[in-house]
Formats: sequence, structure tokens, C-alpha cells
Amino acid sequence: MTEKKPSTGVSRRKFMALAGGAAGFAAMAAMGISAGRVECSVNLPEIDPEKVTTAESETDVLVVGSGIAGLFAAVKGHDAGARVLMVSKGRLGASGQTPFAKGIFAYDPAREKLSLDAFVDTVSRSAMGTNNPVFTRQMAEHSLERVKELKAWGFFDSPLYFDAFSRPIKARGIAVMERIMITHLIKENGRIAGAAGFSIDEATVHIFKAKSVVLCSGAGGFKPNGFPICDLTHDGTVMAYRIGAKVTGKEWNDGHPGQAVNAAACYDGWHGMFDRKPGRTGVEVHHDLGVEENYQAYMTGNPLAGGLPGQSRGKRIAGGPYRPAEFVENARRPGPPPGGGPDSGGGPPPGMAGGSPVGGSSAGMAIHKSEGLVPINDKGASTIPGLYAAGDALGSYMAGAIYTQIGSSLAGSAVQGGIAAEAAAAYAKGQATPTIPKSKRLQVQEEILAPLKRERGYGPAWVTQTLQGIMIPNFILYIKKEPLLTAALAYVEELRDHHMPMLRAADLHELRLAHETANMIVNAEMKLRASIMRKESRCSHYRLDYPEPDTQNWNAWINIYKGRDGRMKLEKQLFKNWPS
Repeated sequence: MTEKKPSTGVSRRKFMALAGGAAGFAAMAAMGISAGRVECSVNLPEIDPEKVTTAESETDVLVVGSGIAGLFAAVKGHDAGARVLMVSKGRLGASGQTPFAKGIFAYDPAREKLSLDAFVDTVSRSAMGTNNPVFTRQMAEHSLERVKELKAWGFFDSPLYFDAFSRPIKARGIAVMERIMITHLIKENGRIAGAAGFSIDEATVHIFKAKSVVLCSGAGGFKPNGFPICDLTHDGTVMAYRIGAKVTGKEWNDGHPGQAVNAAACYDGWHGMFDRKPGRTGVEVHHDLGVEENYQAYMTGNPLAGGLPGQSRGKRIAGGPYRPAEFVENARRPGPPPGGGPDSGGGPPPGMAGGSPVGGSSAGMAIHKSEGLVPINDKGASTIPGLYAAGDALGSYMAGAIYTQIGSSLAGSAVQGGIAAEAAAAYAKGQATPTIPKSKRLQVQEEILAPLKRERGYGPAWVTQTLQGIMIPNFILYIKKEPLLTAALAYVEELRDHHMPMLRAADLHELRLAHETANMIVNAEMKLRASIMRKESRCSHYRLDYPEPDTQNWNAWINIYKGRDGRMKLEKQLFKNWPS
């Protein structure tokens, strides 16, 4: 790797003197000038993109992601007889939301009073029909087995997951490559052929030839402050969308809050989750983390009018999101932390005690398992042959468009990861090792390195801040109405058409940021278009101009795909049906 630091001819001190101190900083920011690097939208690369090396790897099943879905995908794919390679943007067991998840649901017929059929039916009622009962049942049926395996690996013995995750990986000799950002899925002859990305630590582009790919890349948001999703940017979803896969669930919204005091300090608000050992939960169906608090704050003008998920604070006002009557009385009250349960102790939920909660800290993320790739069957297969997804990368609608069962997200990811990888391994047995033409490899490498080669353009941090200003306000993501959604879409289209093609990067860190920013822009367009299309209010989607559920016209999920003209297309998929 060769570093180049061209001189601008003007020292930072001299430039700031000319710019006029603090006023100069403001003016520079307005013009897109970085005071730290002294550039007026000019790219000053520290890496010579012409000196970047290329490495190639080959496998049967490529697992993208190293959270709990990725863990079980790697283990079960290997146990099914496939060569497995795990690639992760982060570290094994320490990236995405996995370190935060401290409760895992296990349905034990010997312990539960509610039958499996009754449990699935209750979840469906809470989800107002938005769940896919096939995945709801699948999660419950296999959850106890996954919990027993995790216990054997030492999962419940420590708040940190690396050791527990490493045990089955090392015992099987599964190859793991960390800190590599996958930016492209590669399709040849209508089938998946592999993936490509780059190392965050060294100037190397990686090409992976794979007979099948399992995306365990998580969900994502707009890098909001106050909640642990800042390294999740819907990379897997957007990569799959770009090669023709259908995605779903973009109109729904997660409602985890932050604290009013030090709102941007994720650890301050949620350290109780990070620091505690995981525990096991049992059946307790709710209708939680909708947008009731957002509605209260919007109507009263009080940004601190939030409360615990499902809990009212102060005087309620008329109107707002609908909650099924069955779940009004059993709305979750203060008690065990989210993810807590009979084996995990009690106490007030971290992040919600000792101060008023504020919304927006999980902006851009939908309800767990309600967004991601559209499955064509219960194995997590996507609309692209050979491409599978699991966990928060799969739009399984396991719990629908609302949180219904504490701990089901972690259990669902574990269950789906294993099932998808077993299917991917079976698929791979019938496939020859794919060939990726040299022209395709060169094209992909050129697209990966494009921000480094750009002579001038927009810094990804600035574009991200602009996107956050458009999307995070309460009256865009949570309390919706068509004129504002349409206005926000116009801004996002500008970012898509003008700013995204001009994202620049000077080093590997900024290269990562540039690709993440591009993915967030695509996700923002998806969220706005789906929110405009769904002309009703239900679960975690609330429209001021269509405030009631509409079961006659909207008992359907919204799928998004890339049309032949390159434009984003939307379609309905009726509840309980597989895509046509």
C-alpha cells in the first residue's frame, strides 16, 4: 500500500487566519470545505488506488455477517457438509446488534401453558395479521434446540460473546475473515456467483466465488445516536436489491428510545444491556414499540413525551395509533429489561430509567425480522437462485410489524441462520464452482474504488448528516403524511442522483463510509416510497392522513424491486402468500 499526501500549498494555520477563525469554520462547512484536511471539495487520497491489490477466495457457502444468525449459518452449513467461509465487516460476536441482545426466547412445551398453535395465533392477533405464521411457528419450534446449543458453548456465562461464538467455529475449523466490507453481490447466468468487497485495514479488494451466499448482515438505520445500530446500514439488503432481489418491510419503524440526558451516549443509556449476561425468556405476547409515544410528542409539542414501550405517561390525548384491545391491559410495564426473563433477573430497563426517554435513536430501522429480502419459502431463499438470507437481513415477518415477544428476535436469528445455511449447502451440492469473468471482476473493483479515484466530491460524513436531517424528524419517519413524505423524497432523490455519484474518500475508513452512505440513501428512498404507498395506519406505521387500519385494501406486504429501467418499483404481496 502506497500513501500519497499531496500538498495544498496553504497551511491549515494560514488558511484559518484568512478564513477568520470561528466564522471561517462555519463558512468552510457551508462550502463543503474540511478544516481538518484543508480542501474545498477536493479529494486528497492517502492511498494510491492503482496500488490496491486483489485477493480471490472460493467456497461452497459464503456467510456474510458474524452475529448470531451468521454463527448458526456457519455452523449448520458446515455440519451439512459444505465448505463454509464467514466474512464480516466487524468482529465475530461483537458487531451489529448482537452484543446488545441479552434475552433469547425458548418455547418449551413442558414449561408453557400456551400451546404452540395458540402462541402463533396470539402473535398474529397482536401483529394485526402482518406476521408470516410460518416463520412465527418455525422460530418457536426450533428455539429450545438453539438455546441448548448456545448453553453448551458457554453463551450464558458472559456478557461478551466472542468466546462462546468462537468455540463451535474453532472446533469445526470454519474460516473467518473479519473487517472486510462486502459491497457487491455477483450474479452470473441468473444465479448467485459470489461477492466482493474490501479490507478496512489494508488496501486489498477481495473477490469471493461462492456456489451460494447466506446474508446475515443485519438491518440498519441512518446512523442515529443513542442506540447500538450505528455500524448497520442495510448493506446486504441494498446489495441484493441491486442485482434484482425483492426486498420488503420498509414502511415499518423501530421505536427504541434514548435518554434525554446525554442522548447521544449509547453506552450511558444502554450499558445495562451490554454489561449483563444473557438470559432466557418464555411466552409473553405483547404489542410493543409502536408509535404511541411519537404521536403524543407530536400532538403536545413535548419531545420528552415518551415512555416505556407500551406504557402511557401523563394524560393521554384522543386519537393516535390503534392498539388491539386484547393487548391494552398486558402492555409491558416497568420490570425486566428488554430481553430479560425468568432466568435473567429484574430491574428497570436500561436506557429508560433515571430520565425522560427521547425518540429517534433507532431511526431508519424497522421492527426486527420485518424488513429485508423477500423469502420465497420457509428456508430463507430469495428471489435470486443461490442467495439466502436470515435474521434481520430476511423480511420474514416472523413477528409482523410490531414487537410481540421478548427475546424472539435473537431466537429467530439463530433459527433462521441454521435453516438457511442448510438449504444453501444443499443447493451448493448441485452447483459447479461459478466462473466470474475478468471483465466483471474489473468492473466490480472499479466500482469499489471509485470514491478513492474521484478528484473532487462530497464527503460521506457530510452527506450522512444531510440525510439524517431529512429522515430522522418525528414528522417524517414516525408521524407521516403524504406532503411531507413527498417533500422528503425529493431531497433524497437529489442525494441519490447528484451526491451519491460524487461521494469521495481519502482512505479506507472514508471508503467504508462512502459505501455505507450510498446504502443509506437507497434505504431512505425505499422507506419513503413504501410509506407513501401504504395508505393506512397499522402497527408501527402511522399516517395522520390515513389514521385507521384498512383491512379491505391493505392486508398485504409491500415488496420493492429494481425495474428494467433501473427505477424502484413497488408491489403488494397478500398476507400469508408467497411471492409470485
